[in-house]
Amino acid sequence: MTQPSHRSLDLSGFWLMFGLAMLFGANNVLIKLGNQGLQPVFYAGARSAVAALAVGGWMAFRGISPRLDLWRPGLLIGSLFAIEFMLLYWALDNTNVVRASSLFYAMPIWLTLAAHFLFPGDRLSLRRGLGLVLGFGAVVVTFAARADILEGGSLRGDLAALFAGMAWAGIVVVSRRSRLGQTSAETQLMWQLMVSAILLIAVAPLFAGPLVRDFSGEQIVYFAVQALGVAALGFLTWFWLLGRYQASTLASFSFVTPVLSALLGWLLLSEPVTWQTPLALGLLVAGLFLINRRPRT
Repeated sequence: MTQPSHRSLDLSGFWLMFGLAMLFGANNVLIKLGNQGLQPVFYAGARSAVAALAVGGWMAFRGISPRLDLWRPGLLIGSLFAIEFMLLYWALDNTNVVRASSLFYAMPIWLTLAAHFLFPGDRLSLRRGLGLVLGFGAVVVTFAARADILEGGSLRGDLAALFAGMAWAGIVVVSRRSRLGQTSAETQLMWQLMVSAILLIAVAPLFAGPLVRDFSGEQIVYFAVQALGVAALGFLTWFWLLGRYQASTLASFSFVTPVLSALLGWLLLSEPVTWQTPLALGLLVAGLFLINRRPRT
């Protein structure tokens, strides 16, 4: 299959992706707080269901087809989406925010390796590889800066976050290597939301604990931001960007999110921030510069 050309990141794409990184950084804190109201897997499924209604309404208004003929890649990408968020929500119920973010947002490692072999024009050069190493160094420094690194996490939670990131990379690969990736961002997201809502709500009773924990008015706000702000608007923007720019270049912005999560954890959850934080930000900026720097012609 001939793949469409995906260009290097320009200024508008940079700011859109940076805004998404901020949203996704806040998202992990919101998941951690929201898990106090709903059981994690049920929370993820309910979020997908509400977001599917919102995206479906938008598609009906715009006359966008859900492309039911693409059910094979649709079921695959939806199943990966369900696995990703089942693991991420469960991870954030069993480990702290920065540990989960550091492992989950290692996704560019897996995606860049896949892109090198599968995506024409998205080869891993020495310069971009060094940028990824520096970016991952920012994740490692942020991860190591946590004072409660040995107290606030579990091995199961950490592994769940790691495999959730791999599932996310798989979604990008399916999107770029199938006919589904040639459809609108709304169509791709709708398949993920529909399939994941059904699967996650179906398997939620298999996990320990009641489905509803302490769902207060504050929890309703967290849920609304998750469903409408992140799962609907945020993911629509992500897929729109994915259709225009190189996948591994976009994924490099994932390194911003753990750093932002640390800052938000300090502001909202009173988590400690040490001198390693500006060091992580410096590594991050250097890595993004190398990855996004256009070669001279």
